[in-house]
Amino acid sequence: MLKSVSANTPLIAIVGWKNSGKTTLTVRLVEEFTKRGVRVATVKHAHHVVRLDDDDTDSARHRAAGAREVAIVSRHRWGVIGELRGSPEPDLEDIIAKLSPCDLIIVEGYKWKPIPKIEARRRDCLRDKPIADTDMMVFAIAADHMIESDHRPWFDLDDIPAIADFIEETVGPVERNANRGRDDTDRPVEKLRRRV
Repeated sequence: MLKSVSANTPLIAIVGWKNSGKTTLTVRLVEEFTKRGVRVATVKHAHHVVRLDDDDTDSARHRAAGAREVAIVSRHRWGVIGELRGSPEPDLEDIIAKLSPCDLIIVEGYKWKPIPKIEARRRDCLRDKPIADTDMMVFAIAADHMIESDHRPWFDLDDIPAIADFIEETVGPVERNANRGRDDTDRPVEKLRRRV
């Protein structure tokens, strides 16, 4: 079972095949939860070479010289870039452990990980078998078309408030800035995690 930044930090993954709307759904959920006062962290899995800075920046020169990690810091943002240099891709658990405290973690991708998932589907991208057909961790579907003959709840891909409400009901309630410090030991997410 995945451990998040804190044992009480809800974690949800948005999964789907290429062009199914994963990124759009993730971004819109981040916007919705941020409007609700929730501190959101995200993790995005990529299948291509990740380009975080240009080859002519100072930080890129540090990496090219052999630095395994480079921290870039300014008054507007900061980041740490890690170079694998032939080492295996880090586990999702290791990446989550590096996140700062937050109220909700939304993961885009990692469809093979045993974490609660919402599958994004678009009618134009139905060439592959739905992930939910073989993954019991998919507990809802967000689609741009009606889903029939599936026991899972489904939502219109554009009904972001309803999807966010469902996430809170299923893996929350998501703690907000005003609610810090309350006892969360019997939240539904703990019940869900006990089954994982």
